This record gives sequence, structure tokens and C-alpha cells, in this order.
Amino acid sequence: MTAGSPPALLVLHAVRLSGFADTPVIARRYDLGAAETEEALLDAEAFGWVERTAFAGTAGWSLTERGRAENERLLAAELANTGGADEVHAVHREFLPLNALVLRACTDWQLRPAAGDRLAPNDHSDPAWDARVLRELDGVDRALAPLAARLESVLPRFRGYDDRFAAALARARAGEAAWVDSSDVDSCHRVWFELHEDLIATLGLDRSEVA
Repeated sequence: MTAGSPPALLVLHAVRLSGFADTPVIARRYDLGAAETEEALLDAEAFGWVERTAFAGTAGWSLTERGRAENERLLAAELANTGGADEVHAVHREFLPLNALVLRACTDWQLRPAAGDRLAPNDHSDPAWDARVLRELDGVDRALAPLAARLESVLPRFRGYDDRFAAALARARAGEAAWVDSSDVDSCHRVWFELHEDLIATLGLDRSEVA
């Protein structure tokens, strides 16, 4: 259980980070109970902060614009109460160069330029090419651990990003290519994107204005 953040904040934030997810997924994000998660979601729905939709046999919760604003208000108040805003800003500055490395690595995982086609898909037939990408992600993995520890020291809800990234990278190294960049598993890219969104939301930044 993540300490320090109230369940209502965690539930709303889990909806934001998940993008679109059903109640059990939202509850698991911060190891919350199913009943308290459902109650918080229904309260948030009543306030117009989340909405539940269903299509193609899939149902889930998503954040409304009002919910996004409320999420950012709660996060700003929480961060101010910790007195650790400077540390989170400092971690974000160190995160940005790593972010560029991850984006480049994921692009190289998806594309391997060939003669006459610089956008040729990477069919993973070149072990040297893939090994280089995995080495780059290894470097990111090593750099992430101390940053995650610093974030967790300010806000315990940041716990776990480094473990998730390392677990995804281990599966990629074991030959499961999807664990580098796929969106339907907890891949390196998915974990990294979520961490980036978490930092942006926590600091009240605009994703379009940061690298």
C-alpha cells in the first residue's frame, strides 16, 4: 500500500496514468482495495471528474477535463505539503536527457534503416543492432534507480517505476521483443511514458512544452 497519498487522490491519478482502465486495474495501480476504489470512482463520477464508457466489449474509466484539473490541483497541494518540490524538479531535469535516449532506443527497436529505405521496419534479424539498443536501455535502467529513489523519498506513490522498467528489460533480454515498446504489456516504453506523465502531472507542466 502506498503511504502518504489519500486514496481519492491515488484513484484519480491512477485513472490519469492508465488513460483508460476498468476498476480492478485502477485498484491494482496503487494496491488499493476493490471496494474503496469503486467508491472513489463513483464519487469522482458524481463530481464529473471521471466517466465510464464501453465499446467493442471493453469498459473502463477515463478522466474528464474537469477531472484532469482536479487531479492537478490535488497533486500541486500534495507536493507543496511535502516541501520537496525542488527535488522533484531536479529529478525531472535529470530525467529529460534519459527520456531522449529512451525515445531513440524505442525508435531503433522499431526501425532499422536499409539501403533505399531509412524507415524500414526492424525485423529483429540483426542481433548486433538489437543488442546495441538493449545496451542503451541498460544504461537508462542503471540511471533510473537512483532517480526513482529520490522521487519516492518525496512522494511514496512514485515507488516501483525502476522495478517495473527492470522487469520489462529483463523480459526483452530473454527474447520477448514486445517488452521493449509494446503498449499492451508493461513494457519499457509504457513504464517510461507513465513515469513521464507522472512527473508532468505532479509538477503541473505541459507535455507539449517539455522534451
